[in-house]
Amino acid sequence: MLSGNRVAVSSTCPGLYCGRIMVNGSVEGECGVCPRGERANIQKVCERCTESPELYDWLYLGFMAMLPLVLHWFFIEWYSGKKSSSALLQHATAMLECSVSAVVTLLLAEPVGKLSIRSCRVQMLSDWYTMLYNPSPDYVNTLHCTQEAVYPLYTIVLIYYAFCLVMMMLLRPLLVKKIACGLGKTDRFRSIYAALYFFPIVTVLQAVGGGLLYYAFPYIILVLSLVTLGVYMSASEIQSFQSLISKKKRLVVLFSHWLLHGYGIISICLLDKLELSLPLLALVPGPTLFYIATAKFSEPSRILSEGSSRH
Repeated sequence: MLSGNRVAVSSTCPGLYCGRIMVNGSVEGECGVCPRGERANIQKVCERCTESPELYDWLYLGFMAMLPLVLHWFFIEWYSGKKSSSALLQHATAMLECSVSAVVTLLLAEPVGKLSIRSCRVQMLSDWYTMLYNPSPDYVNTLHCTQEAVYPLYTIVLIYYAFCLVMMMLLRPLLVKKIACGLGKTDRFRSIYAALYFFPIVTVLQAVGGGLLYYAFPYIILVLSLVTLGVYMSASEIQSFQSLISKKKRLVVLFSHWLLHGYGIISICLLDKLELSLPLLALVPGPTLFYIATAKFSEPSRILSEGSSRH
């Protein structure tokens, strides 16, 4: 018989995520949603999540934490101008904002006050979308068992983004106003305006596509880092090792992309066996070497000159 959002059952609970609460060692109550931080086990009893996140889970959280930082850096570089000396300080401030937000988020998560979290183990994609799996035992009434089955991987990212936004609004406007004197009054705040646009976007991305990102982020990192490195080297007209190492900024960009390559490779390897796949890290410099080796053959001016000489 249905009673609100709970249903009495004789043996087990319907659905994937419905369970009964255990009180003082005995199972009590009717089937329903488990409290936050708990998840229904095989016996359909709500069980407290006490495990630590796996390395792959930490890599996912790292990816989601990097998103706003990389976007901050991109828009700071985009709007600061080539002659602006304030870009480096703004980059450092953005990293400080995200780092402090990450530490505060971890300290507030259970166990409170420690730089560690307890979590429920991710078992399948549906764990991220429990609202789609509410059962209807009598095919009329729905038993609502929507919960965070991947606790706290879903909400901790949203909390982190909120802290990032607050830290940015507290620190960045005062800093930009003092140091970005070479820019116009409108231009100096454009990187902050951009953040006010991309924070809602990444928040919706996590809220709607968190489960898909959890399984796809290694490939996203690998593809985007390869594409952006190629675009950067092409735009900077880098065609030799001498031109690559001639400026410190180019080396910083190169090593940053190499770190992202390695991050993506390690994340992909964790889906299988990490020990057998670690040698793949030797492929990290491969795209750069391939680009430099083939750039001279695909230069537009050379292709045009060869085409005109034939006519």
